Amino acid sequence: MPEMTLLGWFHTIFGVGALLSGFYTLFAYKIISIINFSARLYLCLTLVVAASALGIYNQGGFGIAHVLAVLTLIAIAGGYVMEKYKIFGGLSRYFQALGYTSTLLFHMIPAITDFLRRLPIGDPFIDSFEDPLLMNFHLSFLFVYLIGLSYQVYWLRQQ
Repeated sequence: MPEMTLLGWFHTIFGVGALLSGFYTLFAYKIISIINFSARLYLCLTLVVAASALGIYNQGGFGIAHVLAVLTLIAIAGGYVMEKYKIFGGLSRYFQALGYTSTLLFHMIPAITDFLRRLPIGDPFIDSFEDPLLMNFHLSFLFVYLIGLSYQVYWLRQQ
């Protein structure tokens, strides 16, 4: 695994901040909405993290982490449009939840991948993207995401 660059450190530190503020927002408010400071912080940090990810090429070229960064930028834009302009009327809040919450999944996939490929230093947990441990983490994150999104839909219907 290549050494961390200054951009990599910046990306990682802001990414941790984004995840902490994003999960806090979900637990405190049930959905991510720009009306909450913690959600605005999450979305701003996520925007910076996704943009900085596009400049990291330590794996040789444009890869899955870059695709997830592009998807994150699209999800933020879509969530914002749904929240601000409500172009689908009452359904917009569901699309807002889908967009904003998806960004957490898009954070977690490269975060756990990089974590498991880097640590412990000198003897990382995994050495390939096909490692069963990594696949199980990815599936677990997807499962938690689907449960969380389902709960948000339920919660929104109750409002």
